[in-house]
Amino acid sequence: MTDRYDPPKLPEESILELEDYLAMQRAVSEETRYRIVARLLRDGETSAKELAEALDLPSNKLHYHLDKLVDVGVVANRVENERGADGLYSYYVATSLGEAVMEHGIGELIRTEWDARDRYA
Repeated sequence: MTDRYDPPKLPEESILELEDYLAMQRAVSEETRYRIVARLLRDGETSAKELAEALDLPSNKLHYHLDKLVDVGVVANRVENERGADGLYSYYVATSLGEAVMEHGIGELIRTEWDARDRYA
């Protein structure tokens, strides 16, 4: 028999509410957003144009998903002040919260599956 699960309690003066944490988890649970955050974690700060090319996504679809990720705090956006030939450049990077959600959420589930396969193979 396994031990009962007691979910962690938020610190009394937590900067985030439970709903904020759940929103982060929901955001990266959508496949396109998962791929975006995974790519940012792998490559570091990346322009929107480079992300669109690397993930083979149209710009409007990419920006829709990036906006969702920025809104919940798993991705940060930095706009270059100087206008280039193609207009203003936006650069995106996964935040420490984004890294934690990926590493301890979906990443942990995938590692658990690998461990089980290795154990019972």
